[in-house]
Amino acid sequence: MIDNEKAAQKKRMTHLIMWIVLLLLFIMFIAPFLLVIINVFKTKGDITSNPLAFVGAHGFTTKNFPEAMRKMNFWNVFTNSAIITFSATVLTILVSAMAAFVIVRNSKWIACTLLFSAMVASMVIPFQVLMVPLVSVYGGTLNVLNHRITLILLHVGFSVSMATFMFHGAIHTTIPLELEEAAYIDGCTRWQTYWKIVFPLLKPTIATVAIIDAMAFWNDYLLPSLVLGRKELYTIPIATQAFYGTYSTDIGLVMAALLLAMLPILILYVFLQRYIVEGVTAGAVKG
Repeated sequence: MIDNEKAAQKKRMTHLIMWIVLLLLFIMFIAPFLLVIINVFKTKGDITSNPLAFVGAHGFTTKNFPEAMRKMNFWNVFTNSAIITFSATVLTILVSAMAAFVIVRNSKWIACTLLFSAMVASMVIPFQVLMVPLVSVYGGTLNVLNHRITLILLHVGFSVSMATFMFHGAIHTTIPLELEEAAYIDGCTRWQTYWKIVFPLLKPTIATVAIIDAMAFWNDYLLPSLVLGRKELYTIPIATQAFYGTYSTDIGLVMAALLLAMLPILILYVFLQRYIVEGVTAGAVKG
């Protein structure tokens, strides 16, 4: 009986320590976001004097939002970011899902094996290694910079390997070949089988890839800064540089711009998170 009580106490202590550690990690991760929320409704002077106060000395203000939107030309840069993010995400999903399907169902082909191996190998190459050749070739030789379509295709090119890798695993482990064979017997072509049978079953993986890539495209600063030189083509991360001066920075406007930039991705995650959970649980109970 004493041993059982000691084991129960040890288990409770372990759970308590685990919850404390998780709570501390949660606070560490959420603290920057809370600081943005708190300081976005303050004046620049209040933020500088006491950034941790819930309300500044000059009270609650919403002037940072309209001023930030005006200074960064918000609706223009928001439209640019939305077009680029949506187009690149959709293209990445379509191309990578079809490529993964072909590779999985033709795994005996040497060409498919080599292609998939090359995609996996390319995932370890840092983008910084390709920066100078990219600007030199696309800007100096091809002269195709300062176009949205160029940035969209570059986003797709850099993200398709990881997406194909994820779809490859999903198709290989969760979609039995018997479903496709039954569709062929019923008279479906390979194209119809893919779109009516395979692609709908990839919904959890599609949601996961959509969130990962949309976040990456929406928040990316380095690649758009290399490709887009004209101000009317700026995306939100590039436009936020307007608030950083040589000698001073208006922190309130920066906070407002950051919050405006975060909202679309947060909304996207809220709508797609249940599909990610479905994908995780489906893989967990697969026999």
